Amino acid sequence: MASGASVSGLGSGLDTASIIDQFMQLEAASQTRLKSRQTTEKAVLTALQSLNTKLSSLATKASDLGKPAAWNTVTATSSEAKVALTATSAAGPGAFAVRVDQTAATHRLELASTVGMSTAGTVPTSVRLDRLDGSTPLDLTTDGTLKGLVTAINDPANATGLRATAVKVGTDAYRLVVESSASGAEQDFTLAGTDGSDLLGGATVRAGRDAKVTVGDTVVATSTSNTFNDLVPGVTLTLAADTPVGTTSQVSLTRDATTATSTLKGLVDAINSVIADIDTQTKVSGTGTRGALAGDGTVLSVRDRLLGSVFPGNGTSLADLGVQTDRYGKLVLDEAKFTKAYAADPTAVQNRLTAAGSGFVTKVADAAKRASDRVDGTLTSSITGRTTSIKRLDDDISAWDLRLELRRTALTRQFSAMETALNQMNSQSSWLSGQISSLPSGS
Repeated sequence: MASGASVSGLGSGLDTASIIDQFMQLEAASQTRLKSRQTTEKAVLTALQSLNTKLSSLATKASDLGKPAAWNTVTATSSEAKVALTATSAAGPGAFAVRVDQTAATHRLELASTVGMSTAGTVPTSVRLDRLDGSTPLDLTTDGTLKGLVTAINDPANATGLRATAVKVGTDAYRLVVESSASGAEQDFTLAGTDGSDLLGGATVRAGRDAKVTVGDTVVATSTSNTFNDLVPGVTLTLAADTPVGTTSQVSLTRDATTATSTLKGLVDAINSVIADIDTQTKVSGTGTRGALAGDGTVLSVRDRLLGSVFPGNGTSLADLGVQTDRYGKLVLDEAKFTKAYAADPTAVQNRLTAAGSGFVTKVADAAKRASDRVDGTLTSSITGRTTSIKRLDDDISAWDLRLELRRTALTRQFSAMETALNQMNSQSSWLSGQISSLPSGS
């Protein structure tokens, strides 16, 4: 703190400002200890918060992997490039043949007459659209030109469900093509005058159609588009629009052991990252240097529970699946061993990983959640306690600031009064000396 106003050394010749500063250093010793303790508490709090964030992330990851769908990884392959497949976790292993009987198509009209784009009177001022589905026909208002009819059909406000295109075939000569926005056999429609007369010389029609495939020898499936959702559970098949009729694809659905291994490795790596963080923060070196969380029993118990997750609790381990601890207290995964075990019996492996109460993934999720739960997690409680302690130290340090300020003011006043008194005494002494020296000397 800055020193208050004083008359340092005015009468005594002493550096009273420095003397006051030294007194204040002694007075502030208690506050200095509080600040040192606060610094330590903040370091602990930062370490706890960082660790808690990692554990929360680990809990989420493990919880997601505890769901059976996370391990039902199936790879779908097709022998034909124009027959594409995707598989979800609902798919199971299998194999079958798919023959393409027809692809889906939109319903399309190609009008016969060639007319100018803006020539008046080439189309009726009112054109009737009938969707042939029992709904009320829609009458479209035009300005009597081809351009006006195209605009009316494509206007979103009319909600025709059609696309109209004027195709240029010569100098200011156009033919109208209209097709449904969606494919499928039920997308058929007609365009005519409101009196039923042909529009623009009548139309060549390409009827809309559904896509159709045969699965195996006799099972026929249809779709209004070229995509067959859940053709079999969890499998979507999509045909290229130009797939030739009769194309036959051999479909294979196989368990993906590689993805399952990668998934488990990601969890093991996440656990080891948390353990490494704990080891760093709780380390005590030979020179006496201590991590911020050294000796914290709560943190060390979290480490023990994470490592203990590889033991189901029935006297067995996961060593035969390639999951175990090494001599350094970290988890290791023998990827080749796990891949082999998963390929041999994926269901059994999945059960050992996700079984309630005893599964490796389940136990990891429980250990991480017990520590990081935002309401009653063990680390969460420690963080709350440290935060409260730091707030209390803040208040104590602030109280000491006021106390020291008052003490400095008092010392400054005392030394200033002393200097003033000494200065007055020195002045009187000088005056008396002058008076004495001015007296006549005796003969």
